[in-house]
Formats: sequence, structure tokens, C-alpha cells
Amino acid sequence: MPSQIRSVAVFCGSRPGHDPAHDAAARALGAGLAAAGMRLIYGGGGVGLMGAVAAGALAAGGAVQGVIPAFLLQAERAYLTATELEVTPSMHTRKTRMFEMADAFVTLSGGLGTLDETVEILTWRQLGLHDKPVVILDINGWARPFVALVEALIAQGFVAEQHRQLFEVAPDVPAALAVLRAAPLAEPAVPAARL
Repeated sequence: MPSQIRSVAVFCGSRPGHDPAHDAAARALGAGLAAAGMRLIYGGGGVGLMGAVAAGALAAGGAVQGVIPAFLLQAERAYLTATELEVTPSMHTRKTRMFEMADAFVTLSGGLGTLDETVEILTWRQLGLHDKPVVILDINGWARPFVALVEALIAQGFVAEQHRQLFEVAPDVPAALAVLRAAPLAEPAVPAARL
């Protein structure tokens, strides 16, 4: 039975990182989404892990929707062979459009931009603006410091204990895909004006 999740936004780095396991995971995730019939929504770049996840999905015959702000077309080398590429006027519009199109979110390894996207989507879920699944891939321990920070914030009383449930941590790509296949489709998103 096909998953109810039709499209997945992937947050990931515009750099590849030092460990080739991150690139391999990005390509495997792209291919896995394609095999599951899920459209990849991503930041539109052709560099780093962004380029790798898109290449993995396209090589496996998947649909790829890139969303990139105009000022990053050169720096992130827009992936012009994506199935669709939307150019937005700003970073905020990029993130809003990715949110609107996605039924679920997966965070791959990345830097500050990846953390920004992840924290924002978790904050929106905490505020009740959506209830879409969020999966954080812990490739070779990449996510452990982030999870430890969340636990520290809970311990210090800044985050409610039930907000551990805002995301799931997957140790590898097969585990992340299993979460997506089992996830129910969330209710329609709130109007973008509330974001």
C-alpha cells in the first residue's frame, strides 16, 4: 500500500562535509524517496548535500521540486535539471513555499541554514501551525549535539517535555523512510499569512 505522504521537504547542507557518509546518505535518501513515489522538495541548489539528494532522486526517476531565492542562484548553483525549479524573492518565501508543498520534513546533515530551517519547522509545529512529521537523520552522530541541546532546554524548563515528540531521530536512511511510510497525512496547512 503506497504511503499517504506524497512530498517530502529535505533540509540539508550546501556543503558536503568532510565525511563521505553524508553525501552517500543524501543520495540514498533521494533515491529512496523516488522509489517510494514521494516528490522531493528541497532548496534548489546543485552543490553539497543539496545537489546530492536531488541527483539521487533524479537518477532513480523521482520528481524533484527545487525552491531557491534569486540571490542564491549563483552561490548555490541552482539545479537546472530538477523537474521543477521555483525562484523566490527571499529566504523567508523559500521556506514558506517548501512548507506549503511538503507533507513531511527530513533534516539531513548541514550547517547553520539547515539548523535554521529545522528549528523553524519545529517551532511552527510546537505552536500548532502544522502537525506534519519531522525526521532528523543522525548520520554518524551529526544530530547528537542538536538532540542534546533540546534535552538540555527541557531539563532547564525552557521546552515542555512533550515537545520531544515534535520530531523523530532516525539513525539511517532506511529508518527515515520507514517513518515516512508509516506516517499519516497531516491536516491541511494553516494559511501562509499566519506563518
